[in-house]
Amino acid sequence: GMHSNSAGFRVTLYLAAALLLFAYSWLVNRPPWSFGSLLGAYMVMFFVVAQLIGYAAFGEKPGSSILIGGALILAGGIVIAARA
Repeated sequence: GMHSNSAGFRVTLYLAAALLLFAYSWLVNRPPWSFGSLLGAYMVMFFVVAQLIGYAAFGEKPGSSILIGGALILAGGIVIAARA
C-alpha cells in the first residue's frame, strides 16, 4: 500500500491489511490453545510462508544457510508439537 500511486487503492490495501490483522489476532487468541505450543507452530508457519512469498513474489531462492536454519526451525516445531 505504501508504494501505490493511487490514494484510493492505498487506503483499500491499508483497510484490507487491518482486517486481516484483526482476523488473525482473533483466530490466534480465541481458542483455548497452549501459548507455547501455538508459538512453536506459529514460528514454523511464519518461516514457511515467508519463504514461499519470497520465492513467489520476489523470485528469492533460499540459500543453503536459510535451508539449514529452516530445517532446524521445522525440527523445533515438530519437537514442540510432539510434546503438546
